[in-house]
Amino acid sequence: MSLATLRERLIERLAPPEAWTSELGAARSDFDLNPDALRPGVTLRPAAVLVPIIARPDGASVLLTRRSDSLASHTGQIAFPGGRLDPGETAVVAALREANEEVDLDPALVEVLGLGDAYETGTGFLVTPVVGWLTEPPRTKPSPAEVAEVFEAPWNFLMDPANHRRDSYQLEGQPTRWFWAMPYRERYIWGATAGIVRALCDRLYGGESDPLRAAGEDAA
Repeated sequence: MSLATLRERLIERLAPPEAWTSELGAARSDFDLNPDALRPGVTLRPAAVLVPIIARPDGASVLLTRRSDSLASHTGQIAFPGGRLDPGETAVVAALREANEEVDLDPALVEVLGLGDAYETGTGFLVTPVVGWLTEPPRTKPSPAEVAEVFEAPWNFLMDPANHRRDSYQLEGQPTRWFWAMPYRERYIWGATAGIVRALCDRLYGGESDPLRAAGEDAA
């Protein structure tokens, strides 16, 4: 098994990029772990993130960012490059544009392999994960206004269900809210980002008798 098998698995099990339409609904959401929580009565705003998988010789990794502490919301959180769709954009176009704006990732270096499950956030966004393949580590430059740091996490770490845990928080006077989390070293990956990773893991390896072994072999 090799990186080639991971690429083949992604193409086989992800939705083809041309399958995207603005009418697609959410397959996963922040409410999966909170079925009794009240959903905001708003029309979901379309957004997209790029999930950049880097085919390093020593194993696949995933590029992530830490959001700037100066942002008005979600400061310091771990995220994929991405944001809301501009009028007339597809999810693929938006994800590549946002990655270029946020971390100076050249769209020409990214081979888009497919789409993950659309994800509804508790803040009213419908996020389409766009999975991209890079044959070598890219040179990146964070936009200071949006991104504090760019880093990579190993593919086999993110795809290991043993690293996926259910954490929670409770605001005063409100019910407990649960979310997926997968701390990696000193970084705390949680919320929608972790939910998207979890959904990707289920889509790619959910039918495997030994998903951890399959993910590890793919990443080798």
